[in-house]
Amino acid sequence: MDVEALFSSRDHWTESWKLNVELIESLRIGPPAGQTDLAVAVTLTQLLHQDFVSYGTDCKDMRLNDDNVQLVIKAHRAVLERLALEPPVWPFRTFDGPHGFGTYWRNHDMRNSWQARRDCIESILGPTRDTLEQLQELEYESRFTQRPPGRFKNLIFAADGAKPEIVLRDAVNNDVEIVRNADNCLIFSDTLPLQGLTWRQMIAWWIKNYDPDSDEQTAANSLYRRLFRSLDSPPEQLLLITYCARYAQPDGLDLPALIPQVYLHYDPYTRKSGKQSGSLYRQRMDFLLLPPDGSRIVIEVDGVQHYSHKNPPDEQGNVTHTASPRLYSQMVAEDRRLRLSRYEIYRFGGWELTQPHGEQLLTDFFDELLKQHRPPTSA
Repeated sequence: MDVEALFSSRDHWTESWKLNVELIESLRIGPPAGQTDLAVAVTLTQLLHQDFVSYGTDCKDMRLNDDNVQLVIKAHRAVLERLALEPPVWPFRTFDGPHGFGTYWRNHDMRNSWQARRDCIESILGPTRDTLEQLQELEYESRFTQRPPGRFKNLIFAADGAKPEIVLRDAVNNDVEIVRNADNCLIFSDTLPLQGLTWRQMIAWWIKNYDPDSDEQTAANSLYRRLFRSLDSPPEQLLLITYCARYAQPDGLDLPALIPQVYLHYDPYTRKSGKQSGSLYRQRMDFLLLPPDGSRIVIEVDGVQHYSHKNPPDEQGNVTHTASPRLYSQMVAEDRRLRLSRYEIYRFGGWELTQPHGEQLLTDFFDELLKQHRPPTSA
């Protein structure tokens, strides 16, 4: 939550700030929608610290006045109490006047020292700020407790043609090698940063491995075209197009990369042998996102072949399908296995993405998904 969010408007002629009094009063009851008490407490602490320090030095960039600073202090106290924290003790409540900061520093030998006034504000708000930072760090770490187990090693994706054949070249180091059809797919084996796998990182990897003479924009377009070629389903293509439109937005290259046709595992033996009890049916997922909170998000677009068998054409050449409980059971069994491995799975029916509202449906979905998986530091 930014400090500016506490103000309803700003007069750019006088550079004065107008506090959203209704919002500040509401904070004494609870945080606004989409925010937490911790985020609100951090913002209010920051605002009070900045304004009192500013008043004690040069009075520049102040946002509050004697009337509304008292409202902010009251809201600050209420939010801290909801967090079970001890509110700071204020020896003054305003900037000016008999109970103001100015009177206080003149009565406590700080008349000729800006640093002494800053130290005074630090002694009041510093412990609160430090405690809130510790809570933020705990919240940050807690977002990683439910991440999938194991270490990111290889990402094999965007197969365009015959399926790759994979062997475990070094079982000790878990090194894999594609021994056939390697040219049909891409392999990302760089270290996965804490902030997840972003489009900007994918572009840097693409330049290093496939297009060393390109600038970032040219490489981005080239990589996008290569990823698009791995999709032959219009609903899947619509999903990629809709999400990738976000990369053109400000800071869009720092969004999680949407990776198509990712090989989740490779199981060429049990399926061929007919011993279905150990078979892993879903060898490839439609899309994968690796956001900055450490989660792994699988997005599937289900065509009719996922849950039914195709019937021979009738006399008129019409093709129908028959629902298959076996196919459906295999699909949901794989979903259960992935969820127990702490993956998130979201499914779209291919049919719904062919409807007129398909693009808007995807836009709304990604809006909410990215909001829930925003970088921990923005909490």
